[in-house]
Amino acid sequence: MADPMPQFKSFAARSLHWAGRVLFPPVCAGCRRHVSQPGALCASCWPQLRFLEKPWCEVMGTPFSHDMGEGFLSAEAIANPPPFERSRAAVSYSGVARPMVQGLKYGDRTDLAPWMARWMLRAGAELIADADVVVPVPLHWRRFLSRRFNQSAELARAVCSLSGVQFAPSAVVRMKKTRQQVGLPRREREDNVRAAFLVPPERDIEIRGRRILVVDDVYTTGATVSAVAKALKKSGATAVDVLTFARVLPGDFRPDDAGPI
Repeated sequence: MADPMPQFKSFAARSLHWAGRVLFPPVCAGCRRHVSQPGALCASCWPQLRFLEKPWCEVMGTPFSHDMGEGFLSAEAIANPPPFERSRAAVSYSGVARPMVQGLKYGDRTDLAPWMARWMLRAGAELIADADVVVPVPLHWRRFLSRRFNQSAELARAVCSLSGVQFAPSAVVRMKKTRQQVGLPRREREDNVRAAFLVPPERDIEIRGRRILVVDDVYTTGATVSAVAKALKKSGATAVDVLTFARVLPGDFRPDDAGPI
């Protein structure tokens, strides 16, 4: 006689899934209208998402209006070379991307992280292929206690789960509680995070001699990820790349905007 247990477990799983869909129906990641699948965008929000595509600057990942030829770099990469090797982002920080980031960061929408990470994998495929370790931008412990989670770590965890790359959530710590970066000009942002990050001695083995992929939610001026990259290289990382969900492009966000990023 066949064992009925597998069929029973399958039936129970389907029943729980159905009950969950009834009690907690999936909503649009942008506007919270009901949608067919968790993490999906409704027909109104989907066109508002601007995916970043090639051609782009090989270093900064900022898109060009037309193909400038292989190896062509943006003015930013030439005038102010970053301490990391490459940066990529999945989408522009405009339209529906902004409420998605804010929902994850301030609205406890950690359920968005796996869906956002899928788009990040698409944009950063070459970076992930080269990475030995994934490190999230850390929060200061006081901010972590007030927020209860680190949005960058949620994205990094999802990236690692999907890609199989090693996740090192404690490889870098934030030593000082910095001011919010919103509204600060570039130079003040750089001063704000200078020497803010450190690789603890007991984590050195996770970093030394390895290529690191730093994950964050939004790339604005690059001051924060640059400070993290410097700390990683000081501890012996051979190279550092950066992958974010969104990238602030001209017109996406005004430096004097008082709203949160």
